[in-house]
Amino acid sequence: MEQPGTAASRVSGSMFSWVSKDARRKKEPELFQTVAEGLRQLYAQKLLPLEEHYRFHEFHSPALEDADFDNKPMVLLVGQYSTGKTTFIRHLIEQDFPGMRIGPEPTTDSFIAVMHGPTEGMVPGNALVVDPRRPFRKLNAFGNAFLNRFMCAQLPSPVLDSISIIDTPGILSGEKQRISRGYDFAAVLEWFAERVDRIILLFDAHKLDISDEFSEVIKALKNHEDKIRVVLNKADQIETQQLMRVYGALMWSLGKIINTPEVVRVYIGSFWSHPLLIPDNRKLFEAEEQDLFKDIQSLPRNAALRKLNDLIKRARLAKVHAYIISSLKKEMPNVFGKESKKKELVNNLGEIYAKIEREHQISAGDFPSLRKMQELLQTQDFSKFQALKPKLLDTVDDMLANDIARLMVMVRQEESLMPSQAVKGGAFDGTMNGPFGHGYGEGAGEGIDDIEWVVGKDKPTYDEIFYTLSPVNGKITGANAKKEMVKSKLPNTVLGKIWKLADVDKDGLLDDEEFALANHLIKVKLEGHELPTDLPPHLIPPSKRRLE
Repeated sequence: MEQPGTAASRVSGSMFSWVSKDARRKKEPELFQTVAEGLRQLYAQKLLPLEEHYRFHEFHSPALEDADFDNKPMVLLVGQYSTGKTTFIRHLIEQDFPGMRIGPEPTTDSFIAVMHGPTEGMVPGNALVVDPRRPFRKLNAFGNAFLNRFMCAQLPSPVLDSISIIDTPGILSGEKQRISRGYDFAAVLEWFAERVDRIILLFDAHKLDISDEFSEVIKALKNHEDKIRVVLNKADQIETQQLMRVYGALMWSLGKIINTPEVVRVYIGSFWSHPLLIPDNRKLFEAEEQDLFKDIQSLPRNAALRKLNDLIKRARLAKVHAYIISSLKKEMPNVFGKESKKKELVNNLGEIYAKIEREHQISAGDFPSLRKMQELLQTQDFSKFQALKPKLLDTVDDMLANDIARLMVMVRQEESLMPSQAVKGGAFDGTMNGPFGHGYGEGAGEGIDDIEWVVGKDKPTYDEIFYTLSPVNGKITGANAKKEMVKSKLPNTVLGKIWKLADVDKDGLLDDEEFALANHLIKVKLEGHELPTDLPPHLIPPSKRRLE
């Protein structure tokens, strides 16, 4: 049998291991092989006891389970009906999925988790919430009215190998939102928001409208602004001038609702495979789609960091919650007048918040919503609340100060040692290579497929300038080249890069071909394109190309 010391040295030598030397509480060191395992153990041993002691799960969020730490990154789509949520998923995976319904009326009336599976099929909500391999068990608390409107669509898709996508019912507007859903829609979305990696809010550029229910939903996502991205969909249905007005109106409306100084990232486009109705902004749509795809493709690589960040947010909220509950317990009388005192404390909860903020130097942003907390406290029995237990809080502080820092190092190690993780397949592969890749044949890529040197067509014009710059032995000095190049008004940093690219033979002088190349690169930059890091083969002057 292997000696404990041998096992410890072997594991500590592993690239994914670290040893927690918390001698005050444990003699045996904790060994974590992966970030997910480390998060799971830290939660169970250090944060969960605090949550249970102060009934955190009754107020905020159910306890986390193993599946919450191991599941793939999830993308949550939220929007009013007919904004193109289901079509967006269809566009990403490039195939139909079970339970998919698309139409101008409210068609998706369920939460559908689109996930990877060996065969196509549907799993109903009641079966999903008893499956320990799925991260949905705690949704059981929302009852049958919700579970009858929750399902999982499984299908073999390369996109779903890396991420899962949650389709949601269209948020109602006008008269329709008066119809009761039978469950707390905003609370369900908030549950998902805590666990997903990206929240995409979809808006229809053709009929921009933010209903009261949608406003409430966005406010429910208040603590997850870092996960939110906005898509202004169906932008090909309106003219450029109108699109600018719609974009401005959307930013103004979001600014009022989200109420943060940071501007939310908005992607403009038409996310489906149909021809563009008004193709004027085709290049803008292509660039925006590529940016959004890159954002989604980065999710698997950043999944461990996101889970670590969410655990830190949860720990901070749990600490504040413990201070609130223990403060209420402290203020309660032992025998008489409990009910009247309870009403007084609930009404004066804002003052208790301010007192805790001062005494414990806690940021106001860490406190839960005052109105929501007052509503939840109305039904609670304050006599069952627990007094402050410093040992539990010290354990969480130790976790935040020491263990999380070590896990952060592990996150970077895992990222560097894993192969380049990115979402593949479906629409993500459509423009990666070939002439339909974003920017192919434009800017520095112009002439990539031409037999003739692309700079050659403008070379006679550049030659006229070249021979006015006093060439010696067919070459001009850097000083003479600079006099001409600065006329472009480009910054010296840019012109310096152009010089390095154009001086192909690195002799500190430019011949007529190199000077023409420098002017071509200046034109590329002035037209708004980026310069290449290295000179592409098709831009190398003919006389400088090596014969194979």
